[in-house]
Amino acid sequence: MRLHHSITELATVPGPVFLAIGVFDGVHLGHQAVIGRALADARAAKGTAVVVTFEPHPMRVMRPQQAPRLLTSSQHKALLIERLGVSDLLVVPFTPELAAVTPEDFVHQLHAACRPLCEICVGHTWSFGRNRAGNLELLKVMGDQLGFDEVGIPAVEVDGEVVSSTLVRAAVEVGDLEKASRLLGRDFTLLGTVEHGDHLGRTLGFPTANLSAHNEQFPPNGVYAVEALYAGKMLPGVVNIGVRPTIENASGARVLELHLLDFDADLYGQDVEVIFRRLLRPERKFAGIDALKAQIACDVADARRVLGV
Repeated sequence: MRLHHSITELATVPGPVFLAIGVFDGVHLGHQAVIGRALADARAAKGTAVVVTFEPHPMRVMRPQQAPRLLTSSQHKALLIERLGVSDLLVVPFTPELAAVTPEDFVHQLHAACRPLCEICVGHTWSFGRNRAGNLELLKVMGDQLGFDEVGIPAVEVDGEVVSSTLVRAAVEVGDLEKASRLLGRDFTLLGTVEHGDHLGRTLGFPTANLSAHNEQFPPNGVYAVEALYAGKMLPGVVNIGVRPTIENASGARVLELHLLDFDADLYGQDVEVIFRRLLRPERKFAGIDALKAQIACDVADARRVLGV
């Protein structure tokens, strides 16, 4: 997938160009509907679909105290979008200067860069530009003037609820991973970079990879049966999220530890995507190291049963 970082780079994309625009945190079913429509229309016209998103999340700039915990970092979002079949992704730096641009000027910038612009596809309630004054009605007016089509994708509903990033976050936060999966159209995943830890897991006989998570929204503390995507391979494993109450943890920081089954390789500095399959148990404090070690062995056995390995 080709990654672009400025609107002017759209001039390098083979036209006609079909834009799918949004924040797309989580790349849930609603986002997939917007992106899928742009892809389908681009294929029909032998053009190119470009997904346009923003970094950082606009709320981080406009109202940082109210900014949500992210389901996906830009890197993770790009991976998920690429899997949808997208060839081009434009990540627009969201700055106070961009926030001050009028919606009309923003559309003119897109139109001037594309060769040519054929369509802008958004969620039907999407708003943009200074004071969020831009909307689907404005896109229609400007599309008529400049010669592109506007498409507003209706809300996607699951179990009678409108799919949204907010709804996904709420499901993940309380540990309702089944609901999160229905809203996402896939199992909930977390992308992280393996860092050096204290190597306690190895001394217990269950070596773990400490993940510095790119996501900000975690499921509740506990032990989970997972699969980890690394180097194109799906590896079964167990993840512990929590503060390790049995072990001295002066910082009290929440950690994410991944034990991969039947795997022993150096992963330091590598990115691993963790796919959550099932909660095995909540985190709890044990009487000592021996009791913890025995429970980890049980957790591993339970994960093998859940994952069929």
